[in-house]
Amino acid sequence: MKTFLILIAMVLLVGLVFASRGGELRLPETSEGPWFVVQVVKPRMARPLAGLLPESLFGTELRFDQTSPGAEVSRVEEHRLELKADGWELVIETDGEGHFVAGTRVVFPIELANKARVLDCRPADEAVGSFRTTRESNRAGVDGEFSIEVGACVSADTGKVIDWPSAPLTVRGKFVALSPDAD
Repeated sequence: MKTFLILIAMVLLVGLVFASRGGELRLPETSEGPWFVVQVVKPRMARPLAGLLPESLFGTELRFDQTSPGAEVSRVEEHRLELKADGWELVIETDGEGHFVAGTRVVFPIELANKARVLDCRPADEAVGSFRTTRESNRAGVDGEFSIEVGACVSADTGKVIDWPSAPLTVRGKFVALSPDAD
């Protein structure tokens, strides 16, 4: 019985270590671009086993990158980023003072209650997050990273409010050497 309890404690400890990492972004091996990665992080209680183990073990990660089918860089500017892939659309727009504006959203496919859905999620009026871009003089394109909380989700098909998630989702990502013709 002691051995069993020790084993359970070790599994929980390993799970907490993975969970504390918050599902780190897996980045390409090269620092050269162009590349991007976008991940939607679900609230802990919306993840398998209450988020004790990484979602990659269950195949339920919500992410896309430049290798995803239909991946496209639609627009990249100092205060705006638009990325797309099959079933995905990310639009981040700021007012130049660090505030997200009304067009900011993420559209993504997900399975909820054993039903495939496409959600359109937007940040609250006072959005929590950041969006930073830089231009490296030694390469073409724009580099940057972002993190933003979104919570107001509707069905992209019907426009009806979805009673999910119970807490805001975090959309985060990084990109290197992006330009609209980088796809």
